[in-house]
Amino acid sequence: MCGIAGGVWNHESKALSEQTLTRMLDSIRHRGPDDSGTYISKPSQATCALGHRRLSIIDLGGGHQPLCNEDGTVWIAFNGEIYNYRELREELLAKGHQFKTDSDTEVIVHLYEDLGEECLQRLQGMFAFAIWDQKQEKLFIARDRIGQKPLYYQFDGERFIFASELKALLQIPGIKREVDHEAIDLYLTYQYVPYPWTILKGFQKLPPGHSLTFSKKQLQVQRYWQPPYEPTEASPLPKLSVDQWKKQLRETLTEAVRLRMRSDVPIGSFLSGGVDSTIISGLMQSLSPHPIHTFSMGFPVKQFDERAYAREAAELLGTNHHEFVAEPSALETLSKLIWHYDEPFGDSSAIPTMYLSEVTRKIVTVALSGDGGDELFCGYPRYQGVDMAGKTDRLPMPIRSILAAKIWQKIPSSSRQRSFGRRLKRFISALGQSPELRYLRWIGTFDQDSRQQLYTSSFKKSLNGFDSSQFILSCYEECPSRDFLTRTTSADVVSYLTCDIMAKVDVASMCYSLEARSPFLDHNVVELAAQIPMELKYKNGLGKQILIETFSDLLPTSIQKRSKMGFGVPIDHWFRKELKPLVEETLLSDRFYDRGYFNRETIQTMVDAHMSGRWDHSYRMWNLICLEKWHQIFIDQDVPVMIL
Repeated sequence: MCGIAGGVWNHESKALSEQTLTRMLDSIRHRGPDDSGTYISKPSQATCALGHRRLSIIDLGGGHQPLCNEDGTVWIAFNGEIYNYRELREELLAKGHQFKTDSDTEVIVHLYEDLGEECLQRLQGMFAFAIWDQKQEKLFIARDRIGQKPLYYQFDGERFIFASELKALLQIPGIKREVDHEAIDLYLTYQYVPYPWTILKGFQKLPPGHSLTFSKKQLQVQRYWQPPYEPTEASPLPKLSVDQWKKQLRETLTEAVRLRMRSDVPIGSFLSGGVDSTIISGLMQSLSPHPIHTFSMGFPVKQFDERAYAREAAELLGTNHHEFVAEPSALETLSKLIWHYDEPFGDSSAIPTMYLSEVTRKIVTVALSGDGGDELFCGYPRYQGVDMAGKTDRLPMPIRSILAAKIWQKIPSSSRQRSFGRRLKRFISALGQSPELRYLRWIGTFDQDSRQQLYTSSFKKSLNGFDSSQFILSCYEECPSRDFLTRTTSADVVSYLTCDIMAKVDVASMCYSLEARSPFLDHNVVELAAQIPMELKYKNGLGKQILIETFSDLLPTSIQKRSKMGFGVPIDHWFRKELKPLVEETLLSDRFYDRGYFNRETIQTMVDAHMSGRWDHSYRMWNLICLEKWHQIFIDQDVPVMIL
């Protein structure tokens, strides 16, 4: 795994000097501590600079980047892994291409020579890369289908710049850092800033499954892949028996694991004790002649501790299991977390993910994970709410109107947030909305009404009617014809999976120079899962049923039947105890309100309700704290100071 950076310019006044390029690469050294390289093209109408930091996984002695073709007319800086590189290499050798290395990177170069931008269709892996085509004076950049690897860019009309992380672009002298108010609204809606936005004006993320060409000051973004949830006349949904679906699923996921076990460095697997990670670990063990390394992280707080399940799975599979216990101090981790994530990122499970990556890296360099199983096979508990609400949508309109009436909100219930009465009222309150907006209300951090109360009048005015819900609505539009539960999982694949889960895992693992690989996100697995009928995934209120049935031999009975447990930390307790000073110095400080975003009275009411135990506002407060700490590190300082 690696980090890349670079740019293209036409005028010397916009040049990226060798010193600047080196500084950009230094800021992402954690992505590639093993090697570093730069390339600046010969002056012509357009000049290109490519920079690379390398974490050696394949061809340890070779593979130095940037790397070129035989005559030096095509150069590449590549971040990621191409799992089918050996097969592609044999094809290219048969066509007469000459190779200087055994790396997967050089395969991309020669494949581009043959197929141009269509080379993307042949790549099986996770990647973000930049190719400089000297003959055409064209820069071609691309991001993998699911967005496992990040790519940021900016075009100011004169110079195009890109990097694996936003912080690398901020190392360029004179670069402007202006907060995008729309991005703040999006962040407080979703707990992340979705593509193509970034937290800073003028900067963008390349969406997953997209490529970009830059030539003669013209920038063009195009989509080359999307999950095939929506049937077409040319590609209708297959009609297979249950046994046929299971056979394809077993074969496809097993092959995805096999390819991801290709490595010239030690490799292991994250094992939480859930269905997904246990299946991946089991398939790895079945393909390995010796016990594989598995890793789990536990916590002293019972409701956050999965060690017993992970231990049981490891015993069944026969792995060499490593178990760690930690009670992370968010106060000690927070600054490092904010620095590495570049943008405000409100998913608190980033904390244990960073800790697990740190201890795993001490033993292996590559770890496989079960990420993607929940979205692809309907595993989140929230999908039960989607299913239940869908049943109410089929009721006659008069009954639906009665259920959605506001009078139900006036019925007294327990003051505790997690009481049955509170949950029922929350469920009912959203029934009058469209299914898409109802889902957003359930998964969002701050809903529309809450954000309106939160913002100052001047901040609301600056948004000028911006509607953050359009992002999730656009994701739903990609799959308009299937059942709503399938449409929801489809929307999660192109939103939550990419923007939250993949961002969380990539940054947390790269922080410690650990490569995380996700077999469920092999595009062949994704395409198969997209076409499997929902009734095989979700039965009797339970998700992942075809997954459990197909791989029952790898799953202890207790894991087959257990409820989903998120990989989280007890921040609700922390805020009332050891992190109470952090809340006071951050959310109740004049510095926080002087930014002009938020109403002091609304925040004070929220904090009081949480501290008294009347309501759990921990995730909302965490999102606000991360936003403020991000400002302190990336905006308040003239030059962001590296936190390693």
